[in-house]
Amino acid sequence: MPQTMRTIQLGERTIILVGTAHISKESIEEAKATIREYQPQRVCVEIDMGRYQSIKQESRWESLDIIKVLREGKGFLLLANLALAGFQKRLGADLGTKPGEEMLAAIQTADEMGIPWSPIDREVQLTLKRAWAKSNFWNKSKLLASLVESAFSREKLSEDDLEKLKEGNELEHMMNEMAEFMPSVKEVLIDERDRYLATKIFQTSEQKVVAVVGAGHMNGIEKWLGKLSRGETSADVSDIERMPQPGWFAKSAGWLIPAIIVALIVLGFFRAGGQASLTMIVKWILLNGSLAALGSLLCLAHPLTILGSFLFAPVATLNPLLAIGLFAAVIEAHFRKPTVADAETLADDVTSVKGFYKNRITHILLVFFMSSIGGMIGNFIALPVLASKVIG
Repeated sequence: MPQTMRTIQLGERTIILVGTAHISKESIEEAKATIREYQPQRVCVEIDMGRYQSIKQESRWESLDIIKVLREGKGFLLLANLALAGFQKRLGADLGTKPGEEMLAAIQTADEMGIPWSPIDREVQLTLKRAWAKSNFWNKSKLLASLVESAFSREKLSEDDLEKLKEGNELEHMMNEMAEFMPSVKEVLIDERDRYLATKIFQTSEQKVVAVVGAGHMNGIEKWLGKLSRGETSADVSDIERMPQPGWFAKSAGWLIPAIIVALIVLGFFRAGGQASLTMIVKWILLNGSLAALGSLLCLAHPLTILGSFLFAPVATLNPLLAIGLFAAVIEAHFRKPTVADAETLADDVTSVKGFYKNRITHILLVFFMSSIGGMIGNFIALPVLASKVIG
């Protein structure tokens, strides 16, 4: 039996796990062949309905309202999603496959044989939101940097490289690296989904089930299936189907820096008079505004977007959650409105740096991201500068 296939007995039930590399031609054939050979009563597929519809509908980006996404606070999530999509699409293009094609092949084979199938993965947006919510700012930055680096890397992967990813020792090494690099992200992307996938498989009622899953989840799924069959854990996964409640610090963090800045300026007024306080305000505006404008400039934004970033950054600082990015994005969208062509080419454009700049949807997203980061850095630099004026 191939190393990427595993049979698990749960009493009288038989669960056959097929581990895949998501852009491997061999995985596509293996998924189809396993279903045909074992003729299960149900096929479980590591996919959610939202992702299933997205893979089937090539025009899914045409309904994207970038400004609405940013207003809802989903800009960083969209950037991560696009970077990951670009990475998978580039690798798939190198090897002549599409991301998720082995899952669609499993579903198509099940339909052809009249076998019912079940999507068993958690909604990808919920998974990303949980990973984002559980990460501090440093881990968020590392996650985005890692995804962007992967999306734009020119390194080629061979079929042999992909098949190595399905070997247990290679996967264990990767999982351990992820746990050390970003433990909160590994918990959500791997550990929680191992439990979720295993529970959904366990909850099926059929005696013989084939489950097509990413090879990296096989060990975790087998472990959780054992616990579920022995009654050592509950089949209730509602705790990982909702967003974690933010702590008091997370709720107040958006107001913390504005409060400190205002407090320092007020202290400066009482300690050194109105002139010193005015000087502090000017320095803060210059630091905050110029670095937000620099962020827009690095994105080759419209001149009025750059000017708007400078002017609005100090005002936006008094609102939580880096609102300057939204100001800059709205201005950029006004002068460089995304077209239908941008939506049609989005899936291809996210595979290169040039494409990210050229496509107006991703260009607006970059303006949002870079102006936000610039304004935030300006605030961090401004804090010790203002404090020195008060202490001095």
